[in-house]
Amino acid sequence: FLIIYYSILNPIVKEKKIKIADMRAKQEETIKFNNDINKAKKKIKKLKPKYENYSTLFHSRAEVEDLYRNLSEFATINGLVISVIEKGKPIEVSKSDVLSDKKKKKKKKKKKKKAEGKKIKSENIAYYKIPVRFEIRGNFLGYIKFKRALSLSNKMLNFDNESIKVIKGDTTGAIRINGTLTIVGLADEFF
Repeated sequence: FLIIYYSILNPIVKEKKIKIADMRAKQEETIKFNNDINKAKKKIKKLKPKYENYSTLFHSRAEVEDLYRNLSEFATINGLVISVIEKGKPIEVSKSDVLSDKKKKKKKKKKKKKAEGKKIKSENIAYYKIPVRFEIRGNFLGYIKFKRALSLSNKMLNFDNESIKVIKGDTTGAIRINGTLTIVGLADEFF
């Protein structure tokens, strides 16, 4: 019996003990990984509202190109004609400008005008402001519907200025809108 036990059964028992120990270690790792996954899911759930707030503000390069398509589509739907749409040169906004208070911003604007030709280092850039100049022709009601459609889109646009003028001599009440809107671009997309 001892000869059979040590020659045949003992190696099988040792092999099974090693496999059982390995299985228990893997079960413990699996429990740890499941806990890590649950923690990561909670963290993602917590950060998602923050991401959604920022993702509506910032535009990627592809989304800027989609902006032209959306503007044209909304204008066509509302009976407007876009005669001019030009993307301006992106304006760099540094991290120090973002973090400074109102008094410092006023002082920096004066200095910024003097030093407009100077480049900001790319690691100091918080974001870019991209101006888009436009001219739209159509009727006032169509323009109001156009702006409403833009406000319902998922990306944020800032209308910096706009002037609405009635076209003289037109009996249909046509208007011409000239203006500039600004979009905010991600720093790593536009340098």
